[in-house]
Amino acid sequence: MIFKDVRDGRPYPDHGLSLKDWARIPPRQMRLDELIATKRELRLDTLLDEDSTFYGDLFPHAVHWSGEVYLEDGLHRALRSALQQRTVIHVRVLDLDELRGANGR
Repeated sequence: MIFKDVRDGRPYPDHGLSLKDWARIPPRQMRLDELIATKRELRLDTLLDEDSTFYGDLFPHAVHWSGEVYLEDGLHRALRSALQQRTVIHVRVLDLDELRGANGR
């Protein structure tokens, strides 16, 4: 299996980050099999499009929530990496567990 799990939707609360906010989070390496996909369906044309990140972030976005890491954006980039026999990708990870602890919730 490529991902740890595949779910339909995000179990964590809305974080409200903009693309500019995401850009402030430094990417880090993560194993694909540690990520939980939050989309069950993908578009083959997007998967095969070499320019799919032309207007977006080069790095997928993930959210750490309740001890798990959910792939919020970048499913097609992650799958492309897997098809190229890569098991590790660079991902921007928002740690909601850490933010929740810092806010005392």
